[in-house]
Amino acid sequence: KLKLEAEAVKKSLSLGASAAFSIESLADGIDFSLTINRTRYELLASKVFGSFNRLIESAVQKAGLDNLDINEILLSGGSSHTPKIASNLKSIFADATVTAPSTNPAAVNPSELTVRGAAIQASLISEFEKEDVEQSTHPAVTVAPHLAKAIGVLVGDEFVTLIDANTAVPVRRTAQFNAAEGDVLVKLCEGVSEIKVTKEEPAPKEANGDDEDSDDDSDDEPEETREKIWKAGDVIAEAAVKDVKKGSKVEVQINVNADLSVQVIAREVGSKTGVRGTIEASA
Repeated sequence: KLKLEAEAVKKSLSLGASAAFSIESLADGIDFSLTINRTRYELLASKVFGSFNRLIESAVQKAGLDNLDINEILLSGGSSHTPKIASNLKSIFADATVTAPSTNPAAVNPSELTVRGAAIQASLISEFEKEDVEQSTHPAVTVAPHLAKAIGVLVGDEFVTLIDANTAVPVRRTAQFNAAEGDVLVKLCEGVSEIKVTKEEPAPKEANGDDEDSDDDSDDEPEETREKIWKAGDVIAEAAVKDVKKGSKVEVQINVNADLSVQVIAREVGSKTGVRGTIEASA
């Protein structure tokens, strides 16, 4: 009875700010009841939530990624209804979109997410013969080739990553850049990411002669801000766009084919002519 009531209260606190915990004849015929709010519940469960955070961060590190590499998180399972779990993940993965009922009311019910996905997949293959299903699930079909490194474009001093690492191919990206008048050199480069750590010193506090406050000031640590930045790595190819007019822009289109060969088109925006080239995939 205690476990069932605790589960019901947990679900109630996922929706509201407080819930009533009541068990009839808990022990020796004595009834038990109390009211608990969400803040108290989150405080009591803080160690459990902390273990979730450590497990997820450990998985990201083992994958050779940084927290800033994660751009979307989809929560699945009954405990995903708990708002604190979603808010913790949002604080850890600042650049990611966390999809959960507490962050997006239109999100699919996490308790039904796995079975719904299985049902959709079953409905898609229900009309196929067994041999067709086996052929379509062969590793040669399901394991799509992908880029090992990011690809970006360097025009002047401006570098922009157009295709992230691990993106499945084929893929196409197009971007426009401000350009100086005259001939413009466009470089297709591998994108190299690094984490920039900036420490902001705490603002100085006015001395008031209080020793206790002085001790607190000495414990202040600079706030650390982490930011993912991209830089141009090895140059893959270069192209020169001739006679660019003043105030015009240069458009660059990158097509990565299934065989990992790359087609590049660079031209002045509005012009019918441009530079086109193909880079074959390395063996």
